[in-house]
Amino acid sequence: MTMFAKESWPTFKRFILIGLTILALINITLSLIQSWQQPQVQSRLELYQTDLLLQAAEFKADNAQTQQVLETALGETPYESAREEYAEARTEVQNSLVVAKDGAKISERERLEARNFLEQIDLKLGILQAQEGKVKEAQQRWAELGKRARNPQVASTATILESLWAENATAEPAPIAPVLEQNLEGWFRDRAIEQLYRIQQNREGLAQLAAERQMTARAALTKLAIVSGLPAFCGLLGVILLLFLAARTVWQPQKSLLTLPETLAWQVPWDGETIWQVLIVGFFFAGQFLLPLFFGFLGLDPTGYNVREKAFLVLASYLLLAAVGLSVLYVSIKPYFPLPTDWFRFEVRGNWFLWGLGGYLIAVPVVVVVSLINQQLWNGQGGSNPILSLALQAQDWVALGVFIFTASVAAPVFEEIIFRGFLLPSLTRYLPVWAAVATSALVFATAHLSLSEVLPLTALGGILGVVYARSRNLLASILLHSFWNSGTLLTLFVLGR
Repeated sequence: MTMFAKESWPTFKRFILIGLTILALINITLSLIQSWQQPQVQSRLELYQTDLLLQAAEFKADNAQTQQVLETALGETPYESAREEYAEARTEVQNSLVVAKDGAKISERERLEARNFLEQIDLKLGILQAQEGKVKEAQQRWAELGKRARNPQVASTATILESLWAENATAEPAPIAPVLEQNLEGWFRDRAIEQLYRIQQNREGLAQLAAERQMTARAALTKLAIVSGLPAFCGLLGVILLLFLAARTVWQPQKSLLTLPETLAWQVPWDGETIWQVLIVGFFFAGQFLLPLFFGFLGLDPTGYNVREKAFLVLASYLLLAAVGLSVLYVSIKPYFPLPTDWFRFEVRGNWFLWGLGGYLIAVPVVVVVSLINQQLWNGQGGSNPILSLALQAQDWVALGVFIFTASVAAPVFEEIIFRGFLLPSLTRYLPVWAAVATSALVFATAHLSLSEVLPLTALGGILGVVYARSRNLLASILLHSFWNSGTLLTLFVLGR
């Protein structure tokens, strides 16, 4: 009986793994299909950046030369460019609602958010049209919006804007400035209130508004320098570094850091079943089934949580996933201890910092180019990591700190141990090193369950893989991963303020 149990156990285990794999693949496929109906956070980020450009364009420099430099940097037609950005965003949101109407799965909350977003876009598009002198088009847009808007505040704001830009407009007795301040923000609010003050011939209000806009424009320039200037500088350094490494590959191929010779392969003591077990049980099954069941058993419903509570829930979920995943990894490879010396290395000494920093600089231009191509393919759809949307709302310092720890510490450590520390080296038993890097990068990207992120994250995962394969130090890829996530969160926080 004992012999039968020992002999049948591997077969039974494989049967369980096959079942869990089928469940995981079904869930991954459904999640990717569902993400196709979701808008990308990137689309909204572009509108946030457009709003900053509009505010920055109001800045009046002390001398003509500085003013000319600013106008060149910000573009000669900021209002036209902004209108085109908003018109494109409107088309994307409208298309997503049409797709949802045709039977795509989308929650009522998501449908309502999309409609509210569409109405807000129409309010702003009208103001941009009026700024360009297309007043009749703007009034027509506001008139239609006032009739069809489901949000009464949007409808009333549209009616007010239509009256403000009407011919021979007169100041209404009702206090409409608070309505504009409540339902519009940034440059759009200032433009509407400026139009109101002109009608009222409120010189004191116009002077105060001009002074406030100058201060706002200065702050907008600072934000743009952070969210655009810093990545542009890192990207330039990355291009220079990439060109240098490419030239070195041509002239000194034996010293190239971009190639992945077979001498970099690891000695792998386990077979494919161990790889299969760790990925399916320790990562996909744990994240997709065990944790949702656990939180469901506890009765946790994040629907009504505020941003801070959601931040702690995200952190708790990730720490639990890491605990389960690393436990499964440990149990799976424990029979093969002691491991060769180049497995799971965390070596503080050495040049790991340079590898991480250099990899980050190269990742900036590479992933940006891939992302630009990716946006054209998905046209603003394809979903995004949920933590990005939450971080965009997180103007709470505690929530932001929790998000930073989750994305910049917990995620890089756990994901690099699984995907670079374990999966990549394990695959070199069956694949060439370059193919192992590519395969682990694709699995890493797919694990984020967002179609719009598969190509950019595959590119990032490939660079992470090269850095780890060359440095043989997990600290290098963890640092690169942390830099990347931190930069993304910094951009979200600055734009969301």
